[in-house]
Amino acid sequence: MELFSVFIQYKSYFLIGIQYTLLLAAIGVLCGFVLGLVVALVRMSPWAWLRFIGHAWVEFLRGTPMLVQLLIIHYGLSTSFDINFSPVQSGAITLSLNSSAYLAEIFRAGIQGVDRGQGEAARSLGMTKGMSMRFIIIPQAIKSVLPAIGNEFVTIIKESSIVSFIGVTELMFQSGRVSGLTYDGMTPYLIVAIIYFILTFTLSRILGVFERRLKASDHR
Repeated sequence: MELFSVFIQYKSYFLIGIQYTLLLAAIGVLCGFVLGLVVALVRMSPWAWLRFIGHAWVEFLRGTPMLVQLLIIHYGLSTSFDINFSPVQSGAITLSLNSSAYLAEIFRAGIQGVDRGQGEAARSLGMTKGMSMRFIIIPQAIKSVLPAIGNEFVTIIKESSIVSFIGVTELMFQSGRVSGLTYDGMTPYLIVAIIYFILTFTLSRILGVFERRLKASDHR
């Protein structure tokens, strides 16, 4: 089978691509998780100017193409402010920033979904508002939105393909190299499509099992 033979012959290219794709996706979601939680809290701040900053952050990053954000970070900052990042760093920063905007809204929905009585009960026990948020509300909110966080991970795996535009040797970049070596414009991209499907399908199944275990623990 041609697909299998091409994959075996150029497996080192595809394996390197998988490593970079998973690395960028993991960095994007982990950094986006932390930054998104901060932005969510900023959006819920009692100060209007902070809420405006959080709102502008989310709307700008969700309202502009990720490719444009990538080019601004990698080329725009370099030419205008002499701030230089490697292709991998630019890709990781872009994925983290973009992911933070979506995760911020996920976290905000989760926090607002926690019963207000939880915070009131915590404060009646002597906790400050910050302590009740940290120890009571945020842990419950994160647990309730874990499936959505997992879905964002799946999305970032697919969207990481845009970093091939700046030379990061992830799956799409490597498939282009293999296509150039084999003069085949179909087979390498079909292989990459299958790899993406395997990665996202496997992760979705793992997340499904994890979600069912969380639900089972809630019923105990």
